[in-house]
Amino acid sequence: MNGLDVKRLLQMQAKLDDHIEREHGLKEVDTTEEKLLALQVELGELANETRCFKFWSLKPASDRNVILEEYVDGLHFILSLGLSFAYDWKPESVEGEETLVSAFLRTFERIAAFRNAPTEHHYNVLFSTYLMLGEQLGFSGVDIQSAYEDKNATNHERQEQGY
Repeated sequence: MNGLDVKRLLQMQAKLDDHIEREHGLKEVDTTEEKLLALQVELGELANETRCFKFWSLKPASDRNVILEEYVDGLHFILSLGLSFAYDWKPESVEGEETLVSAFLRTFERIAAFRNAPTEHHYNVLFSTYLMLGEQLGFSGVDIQSAYEDKNATNHERQEQGY
């Protein structure tokens, strides 16, 4: 995705993860399950903000910036998972979905596949699928990079304030 510096994002996420692990005494704790559940929760929150599945409602989707912030919340956990396993992200070819609903469902499936077999391949497919979801939501690499950097700074501030 043009404009997205994954290497920089990973470096930023590593600093945040290190800070959290030190502050919360988690250096020797495997938090993989917690990160996977957090990713699923964030993905659900993202879907909720898009309202793409709410066929019964006429209420429009949330503001684009709200949706983008929810998107990068999930990205934090994908990056953190890759760091936990020391995986180097390599883009995988994944097909776009016909609808936003199917894109969300496919992303949930990819999270489950990674949980069941946490290989580098499954990680790369999950990450690539998540980036494809971002594209379907209308976000550019520049949008995602900027929003991630802003949210990462907020997350550091929260940690400093005892979040």
